Amino acid sequence: QVQLVESGGGLVQPGGSLRLSCAASGSIFSINVMGWYRQAPGKQRELVARIINDGRTNYADSVKGRFTVSRDNAENTVHLQMNSLKPEDTAVYYCNADLSTAVRGPIYRYWGQGTQVTVSS
Repeated sequence: QVQLVESGGGLVQPGGSLRLSCAASGSIFSINVMGWYRQAPGKQRELVARIINDGRTNYADSVKGRFTVSRDNAENTVHLQMNSLKPEDTAVYYCNADLSTAVRGPIYRYWGQGTQVTVSS
């Protein structure tokens, strides 16, 4: 069984910062990609940022220059540093990981339960 547990969400004023963290645990053999998605009310879930196990990163255009994704492969954790937050960043943020649980096993995508980020004055 694999679990992803997020932490770090909350309420912040526009221009402020938050740091989200996500820890993956369980029967994990290897993790290819870890990342963050978000879903605002009435909108589809969208990719925010992701980091591949070789360190390459991808960001949504709307967060480039403001958010930074990082990863600790030894601890199976991924972080999202969010700076210069805007009201439009308000959403539930979900951690995800594409991983395998066995040698040469298939890769599955796992999701965390989500953490609320609210940017408001």
